[in-house]
Amino acid sequence: MFDVFGFYKFKKLTSLKKNKILLQDYLIKKNIRGTIIIANEGVNATISGKANDLKSTITKIKKILNFKKFDSENISKSKFQPFHKPKVKIKKEVVPMGLSLSSKNKKNNHIDPKKWNKLINDKDTLVLDSRKPFEYNVGTFKRSVNPDVANFREFPKYLNKLKKTKPIAMFCTGGIRCEKASVFLEKKGFKNVYQLKGGILNYLKNIKKKESLWNGECFVFDNRISVKHGLVTGTYSMCSGCRKPVSPKDKKSKKYEEGVSCVNCHDNLTQTQKERFRMRQKQINLAKKSGSKHIFQKEFK
Repeated sequence: MFDVFGFYKFKKLTSLKKNKILLQDYLIKKNIRGTIIIANEGVNATISGKANDLKSTITKIKKILNFKKFDSENISKSKFQPFHKPKVKIKKEVVPMGLSLSSKNKKNNHIDPKKWNKLINDKDTLVLDSRKPFEYNVGTFKRSVNPDVANFREFPKYLNKLKKTKPIAMFCTGGIRCEKASVFLEKKGFKNVYQLKGGILNYLKNIKKKESLWNGECFVFDNRISVKHGLVTGTYSMCSGCRKPVSPKDKKSKKYEEGVSCVNCHDNLTQTQKERFRMRQKQINLAKKSGSKHIFQKEFK
């Protein structure tokens, strides 16, 4: 069993190149996999490993980056290692929005999962899913709307169209995208902006299914693909053709072919692409039969 730990922290960071090396070396030393993104404005990450190794890694990250606690964190379990390798990346922003954020300009507008239901049940509240459309299609809250933008940098264009007097309840997977979006709205003069504390993952972990206003599953950016209430691994897999999540229902479509295509990409792939993907899948199947691991076997789980 592996622990999966997601976290972020908005804090001015320096010596990014030096810290990248220190973090990368420690992840390798402790056999921790996942991705850590560092920028001048802070850190955003999801990493996974054995419990004791992960615990010491978390302590080390705080020491290297010089802070005592995260702005938000969540932990879940996985029966398999959900990441291929450790990655530490330096970016201009931890979430690309063209807006720099620090701990100083963050306000306490977080709503606890137990109070969230009351907020989004109010018909006057705009329930805003700030994730990408394909994430929204896997699962979302009742009454929620999605901006339908492919890139988070396009998000401000949508936000500018909203009424400043309308209460907005915003949510995303772990909370970090909402941190940026809420600050943007407050700078634009919006007064009633709220965000789900700890994001969807915190809600699914703490709210029982019978009391939940969540429909579907939650897409996650690792090889679990999706999680359900209690943060147990969901039922989705990943299409090898377009890298979009595929549901059990999608697999019944004639357009679905394992390792090749799904309902989302079947009509857009060329015959040459399909033949190449079929050859790759054939190699994976042969490797499985022989008991060995093909180079693409894990990547296209």
